[in-house]
Amino acid sequence: MNFQDLVIVERSQVYLDLAFKKAREKSSSKDLKGDWRDKVKTKEMIKLDVVKDQLVGKLDFILKSYPDLRHLPKFYHELFKLTLDYEMLKKSLASLDWAIDKIRYFQKEYAHKIGKCPDRVKIKGYVNEFYGRVSSVLNQIDKQLFFLGQCRKIMKTYPDIKEIYTVCIFGFPNVGKTTLLNELTGSKGKVAAYSFTTQGVNSGFFELEGQKIQMLDVPGTLSRMDKMNNIEKIAYLTMKELANVIIYVFDLTEQCGYSVKIQEQLFHSLGKDKPVLVYLSKRDLLSSLQISNFKLKNYSSVELKEKIIQLKAEIS
Repeated sequence: MNFQDLVIVERSQVYLDLAFKKAREKSSSKDLKGDWRDKVKTKEMIKLDVVKDQLVGKLDFILKSYPDLRHLPKFYHELFKLTLDYEMLKKSLASLDWAIDKIRYFQKEYAHKIGKCPDRVKIKGYVNEFYGRVSSVLNQIDKQLFFLGQCRKIMKTYPDIKEIYTVCIFGFPNVGKTTLLNELTGSKGKVAAYSFTTQGVNSGFFELEGQKIQMLDVPGTLSRMDKMNNIEKIAYLTMKELANVIIYVFDLTEQCGYSVKIQEQLFHSLGKDKPVLVYLSKRDLLSSLQISNFKLKNYSSVELKEKIIQLKAEIS
């Protein structure tokens, strides 16, 4: 699911100003016919129609760009709850539906009043009332519009995850995870990437023996959940909920800035809920003694692919 297409959400006054401007332009550009009553009524009804169309169109466009929360995969439900005020998000989206219904109702109500009114002053008054009431509606959801704008910034950092067999490449920053991802998948640069301090989370795919495997480069952390930032939480949830297999990358050179002992602590924290395969990065910088003294079973990149396919076959 790709969240990059979420539309920008403005504050209420922006939408009102634009709608009223369009209404003035549209009504003044029409070459109206008939007596003065017909001309006045037509001109003012054009304003009502344009304001309604503009506001309803903008709000509906926002709603359609957001995913239907009722039909999200479990992973994204958990992701929303982890990184956003999920209940507030639902209420904010519902408030847009409420506003759309109100605006449509007021347009019909005041179009009916103007159609029956023979008095120019009263017609102008009805238009002003309509403007005031739709302004009140938009202003009532201004906080919700602002909240949706903030949600959009967070949701655009969500990874685009496919619901297929998934392998997470895990380890500390700079241990060589992205290099391994590129080697396994042929990825170049950042694919479905989002910012994580100086590190990124990338995804790619490889196929072997007719099997398509999703690979995710997932940042590691020693922090507890209550100390993680949103990107760390996303990474943790991705690994916890989606990973069928974990590849843990060790940097025995310690050029990543973390000692082997610290890397081992994170490795052992992964537990035994999922298969964990070990990969040694930067092998060209290691001596044969360093490699032979490393006690954990480890795989080459070619062996990793074969082992992943084997593990997938075992649960099929």
